[in-house]
Amino acid sequence: MCADSFSPDTAERLRIKPRNSESGHVDGAWWPRSRDLTAEVPELATALNGRIGPVWRVAFPPSGWEVAVHEMIYQGRLVKLEGVSSQNTHVVHVTGGNMRRLTLLTIPPEADAVAAEAVLVAASGQNNVAGPEMLLDEYRARPTPENALARWESEGGRGDVAGTRV
Repeated sequence: MCADSFSPDTAERLRIKPRNSESGHVDGAWWPRSRDLTAEVPELATALNGRIGPVWRVAFPPSGWEVAVHEMIYQGRLVKLEGVSSQNTHVVHVTGGNMRRLTLLTIPPEADAVAAEAVLVAASGQNNVAGPEMLLDEYRARPTPENALARWESEGGRGDVAGTRV
């Protein structure tokens, strides 16, 4: 999607792969200003309208967002905010009126602006097929404790003993 269809501020926080791109793990990246999904959805829905039609559903990982309501009216339309606990922590799925769904890498709001910009560019690259964690880690866009925990768990540090986490 060309940046001309976004407001200047939105264009800095949302990038989508060109239509003829490799599918990969994500269709682009979004850098929200906060973790309040209800406050963030209107601008996201406006920006995506030309690409997927009116947004009617945003699926998100509950662990990464503050959500006060699970349905909201935006521009006279119902938008469902659906928490999916099995969903990747760094991804939202946005479905539009023409049943087109985009999978967006969500960059943590507290990410450094330079790192966030690098992730936005990389994730929206035509032939990018990298996963969310790889993109965030490559450009150091995740907070350090999150990176350390992810590395620790991916290297086998996570464990359960008799149902109790160690």
